[in-house]
This record gives sequence, C-alpha cells and structure tokens, in this order.
Amino acid sequence: QVHLVESGGGSVLTGGSLRLSCAASGNTGGPLSMGWFRQAPGKEREAVAVIYIDGDSMYYPDYVRGRFTISRDNGRNTVYLQMNSLRPGDTAMYYCAADSVFGAVTSGRAKFWGQGTQVTVSS
Repeated sequence: QVHLVESGGGSVLTGGSLRLSCAASGNTGGPLSMGWFRQAPGKEREAVAVIYIDGDSMYYPDYVRGRFTISRDNGRNTVYLQMNSLRPGDTAMYYCAADSVFGAVTSGRAKFWGQGTQVTVSS
C-alpha cells in the first residue's frame, strides 16, 4: 500500500504562486509515475500535471501549460507542483495520484490517491 500526503495549499490573490508537495511512503512495489489532479465544487476531477518515473516526461493540459510545473525528487519520494500566475479558476481541491503505469495516472485511473489540499485564488 502507498500512502500519499499533500501539503502546500492555501489562499492567494490572482497572479500569486503556490508550491504543492506530495510525499509518498509505504510499499510502492517499484517506481511510480505521479501526478496532480484537481476538483472544484460541482465540477469533474481534471488532470493538472503528470510526471513519469524518470522525471523526463511530463504531461500538462492546455489550461495550465506555461503556468504550472511538475517536478520530482525520487530520493525523497516527493513530487512538487509549482503554480504561478494563479487565477480564480484554479480554485479547487488538489489531489496527488500515483501508479506504476504512466497512462493510468494521465487518465485519472491511478491506483493511489492522497486526501487533497485546498487551493483558493481570489481576485
């Protein structure tokens, strides 16, 4: 079982920045692709960023590309999400996800999920 714990959420003004962290622990059974998703009230969960095991391949949807950056520190079993130029539309609960299959993470079908951290952007 893999345990994911997110941190770094908070409230910022439009144009501000936040850095989220997700620490993985437990029996991973091997290296994991990891990603970030978000869900706003009344909306479906959507992918924000996904990073492959080696950290060289990443996926960003159009609505965050150029503003958000995902990175990972395999020595610390931690993945980060640097969010810049935040907008009110970025307000949501942000979740960390992990799976041994990259495609499972990008499709939102990851095996492991964190409890989430709230991000609120006000104008």
